[in-house]
Amino acid sequence: MKRAPSSGSAAVADALQRLKPPAHVEPDPRAWQRMLSGRRLDLLDPSALDVEIEDIAHGLARVARWNGQTVGAHIYSVAQHCLLVEALARLKAPRLDRSRRLAVLLHDAPEYVIGDMISPFKTVIGDAYKAVERRLLAAIHRRFGLPPSPPELTHLIKSADRQAACLEATRLAGFAPAEARRFFGRPPRIAPSMERDYLKPWPAETAQARYLERFKKLSGD
Repeated sequence: MKRAPSSGSAAVADALQRLKPPAHVEPDPRAWQRMLSGRRLDLLDPSALDVEIEDIAHGLARVARWNGQTVGAHIYSVAQHCLLVEALARLKAPRLDRSRRLAVLLHDAPEYVIGDMISPFKTVIGDAYKAVERRLLAAIHRRFGLPPSPPELTHLIKSADRQAACLEATRLAGFAPAEARRFFGRPPRIAPSMERDYLKPWPAETAQARYLERFKKLSGD
């Protein structure tokens, strides 16, 4: 027959129970990223006030196109890609004003936060990625005083982007010309000097500096 615990034992057990740490409470999931500028950008509700061009240039210069599967001593960065796309857009539309050229330069700017998601993976995850991307791009446009891109500018950006992808695919990412044409269309004709410059991967510091320099020229800063 078990004996009932003494009052002293019960008191000790009660004291030990009170000493137990409280049950763990999971914090709310974090949906923001802290930038080197000190800004904290919320991906669910991005504010234009938290967007800084220095953060964009720094990030894009260190995000690899093609998941890093490119030749060369350095990654082929999104910053360098954006500069190539803007140069191709100028060839296609020489009279494009500075504001619209700036929109072209910034077309992949959300990737400084969310990275460069390769097209096959975008297909896998569906519209969730696109929704985040659209919110970030809208905040970036507001930050730099750009209106939403009209359809003709959107078409120009997509066309120049595909041309850049075709060049990158064959020069850097191991695609055969016929394979690249099937996915990206016909490659543009560019001067050898332009190819030597834009299709040789730059060090991150060079990509960052050139992106910032082009932004300042187009924005009038």
